[in-house]
Amino acid sequence: MNHPDMANLALEETALKTVIDAFTNRLKEVRADMQAALDTTGVTRCDATLPDGTKVGTVSLTNPKPTATVTDPDLFLKWVRTHSPANITTRLVTEVRPAYTTALLAEMTAAGVTEVADRDTGVVEEVPGVEIRATRSRTHSARPADGALEAILAAWRTGQLAHLNLPQLTAGEEVA
Repeated sequence: MNHPDMANLALEETALKTVIDAFTNRLKEVRADMQAALDTTGVTRCDATLPDGTKVGTVSLTNPKPTATVTDPDLFLKWVRTHSPANITTRLVTEVRPAYTTALLAEMTAAGVTEVADRDTGVVEEVPGVEIRATRSRTHSARPADGALEAILAAWRTGQLAHLNLPQLTAGEEVA
């Protein structure tokens, strides 16, 4: 037998979870459409404004910085074995010490090239098996402006957002 408060909590949690899931699914669709629009138009920033002109946020394109990444571990291992054998660990598997890989990749990322200079001789060498490339997809962020929640909720309640594909919550006075 359910305790009355538990039954209400269960209903409220289920209702909120159901609504959040619907919003989350729609948000994924809108984010994908927004990303496609940013990618195809070349626009990097777009203000979000209500029909009355109130700015409620900004959507901005983010470009991840390319980083050095080991793309061919065998070539990389061969190069390190020749140029820095102290950073090789041999067990059942031979591999480059993780700390050395991290430091070397960071050095190449900072330089923007897959080359390193020998600290003793100054000779610059290409490091095979490493590329500089983006490790994440381009994406964007949506940042609400101060007061956005109140402005958006008021616009939603009064039907000013009816032209958007948003769930319409018609019962109740407040959404908190």
